[in-house]
Amino acid sequence: MVGVVPVSGGLTDWISVGLLASSVPRDVIDEAVAAYGRQAKRSDGKLPPHVMVYFVMAMALFADEDYEEVLTRLVEPLIRWGCWDPGWRMPGSSGLTQARQRLGFEPVQAVFAQVAVPVCELLTRGGWLGGRRLVSIDGFEWDVPDTQDNAVEFGRPGGVQHPAAFPKARVLTLVESGSHATIGATIGACVGEGSGEQSMARDLYRLLEAGMLVMADRNFYSYTGWETAAGTGADLLWRVSDSVELPTVAVLADGSHLALLFASRTTRAWRQRLLTAALAGEDLDPRRARLVRVVEYQVPDRGDADERQLVCLITTILDPGEVAAEVLAQGYHDRWEHENGNAQLKTSLRGPGRVLRSKSPDMVRQEIYGYLLTHYAISALICRAATEADIDPDRVKFLRTVRIVRRRITDPAAFSP
Repeated sequence: MVGVVPVSGGLTDWISVGLLASSVPRDVIDEAVAAYGRQAKRSDGKLPPHVMVYFVMAMALFADEDYEEVLTRLVEPLIRWGCWDPGWRMPGSSGLTQARQRLGFEPVQAVFAQVAVPVCELLTRGGWLGGRRLVSIDGFEWDVPDTQDNAVEFGRPGGVQHPAAFPKARVLTLVESGSHATIGATIGACVGEGSGEQSMARDLYRLLEAGMLVMADRNFYSYTGWETAAGTGADLLWRVSDSVELPTVAVLADGSHLALLFASRTTRAWRQRLLTAALAGEDLDPRRARLVRVVEYQVPDRGDADERQLVCLITTILDPGEVAAEVLAQGYHDRWEHENGNAQLKTSLRGPGRVLRSKSPDMVRQEIYGYLLTHYAISALICRAATEADIDPDRVKFLRTVRIVRRRITDPAAFSP
């Protein structure tokens, strides 16, 4: 049964005691604001930076509302928590726009980088494989308002002949599979130099660490990217296309096999020398080749037997005694949880087919980080509640949780700075 947490208990109680906003503490906001010199210029400023960070998060929670209504929903809890002077007058949309611009995107990005940490505990169901934390890298595109600045900054896919209706920002994220919580993100253009997923992924590799098992689809593979990601100490489980040459070095008992992965531009003669060396058990120059384990399989319920696509995975986990091939194949399909997380951002929060609000590139970035912060807070809340209830977080409906949060946002403890 999906969505087993009832509206009247469990998750609702967790929200009411302030666990949502505890993901974004006030002191973290103040440190980020100070680091970028965005403190309020006047002590009686009506929209200080910390209020605007919560406002940006609330914009994501109430995507259908205008600026004034979003702030109205926050005023009561902000008053009770000492973040709003009852004598202030409600600013209009122009005042809120100016306050967003004064804040900029950098402090919101810094807040996200500080608070967006893994949340799966050791007992969280679906969060681990072979003693490693399951994470994945993937990307999606977001329609942004059709302004000249946005079009120049982010680009418009489709080319001159068939341009898209809106410019699109590309968002690449590192997601904890078990919780759907985004623990890293980078934002860029959808066209032009450096806009590809392989290029953007370099910004996320620095977040990898030992104890993670990082999954990625075949669009992300390059030898340089593999070496960089593996060099962090994390284990990798990536799908590769059939164009990647993987000569067998040894067949393993679980049906997987060890193979050589060659650096690009390695000549045919060098490939043969490296294979001979590997077969002889000699050490390899990592600038030219690396030993990997290959797991190949077909998904049985996809089409006719003769039309099923072969899935080829490569991993840094070389010993089948650590994690069997069958377990790796099953675990890789948790990468689709990343797609579910993207859908939660783009549909459950923003709404299907909606364009972002912001008309300038910096405000687009600020708005996206606001969405990421709000999604992270809700995903972390769901994960903690599910772990407490000893169920998989997937069994708690994200959209239902969003509706609970929206209903209870005027409770000051539900959005406590």
